[in-house]
Amino acid sequence: MARVLASIGAMQRRTVQRDAIQAAIADAGRPLTPAEVHEAALDIAPTLGLATVYRALRALEESGDIVAVEVPGEAPRYERADLGHHHHFQCLVCRKLFDLDGCPGNMASLAPKGFAVERHEIMLFGRCAECAS
Repeated sequence: MARVLASIGAMQRRTVQRDAIQAAIADAGRPLTPAEVHEAALDIAPTLGLATVYRALRALEESGDIVAVEVPGEAPRYERADLGHHHHFQCLVCRKLFDLDGCPGNMASLAPKGFAVERHEIMLFGRCAECAS
């Protein structure tokens, strides 16, 4: 039992690496891949390894600090968990994912009669401002 409690405490302990990872996600303003998190966090923690990023992302997701944004056929991206319900735009050129403000509303009217909508996700695809120019 003491071993389990020690490992839980170690996962929740603040470290320079974990702080750098959280800062990278918070400062990005958009969902990041693990590789993007790693690259951004290196400014704060130059010796940070990619394996540490993956472990920290898993721990931060389990603790509810971040959420995974799933893109079919691609690795998940990660963003702050406190953003509330919103949707995403993916650039078809650079493959980056961007947050969209707001939601068009209740999608229940689109469901077939007798169906119950429990949640929805909307993904727009196109070119981001940088790739469109």
